[in-house]
Amino acid sequence: MTGVFVTFRFGEKFDERIVQGIADRANTRFEGMPGLRSKAFTVNAAKREAANFYIWESEDTARAFFTDALRERVTSLYGVPPVVEFVQVCALVENGAK
Repeated sequence: MTGVFVTFRFGEKFDERIVQGIADRANTRFEGMPGLRSKAFTVNAAKREAANFYIWESEDTARAFFTDALRERVTSLYGVPPVVEFVQVCALVENGAK
């Protein structure tokens, strides 16, 4: 499995309501997406950042998703460019509702 951190550092442009609105509107777009196990939308008001964390079944699928076109689109959406970091998921604990 591959994890991807996508971090948006807003600085003075930070508005938590805008970030929450983006998450609310985009959430269903990721439901049932092939190869995507999970995605979390997060916000850290103290740091004036938002971060999305993805868990993909494979690195190839993760890298295929994060195209230059996608990076441009989310830069336009969030108003700041993302920092995208790929990591290997060593273990995953899932305690979701059954």
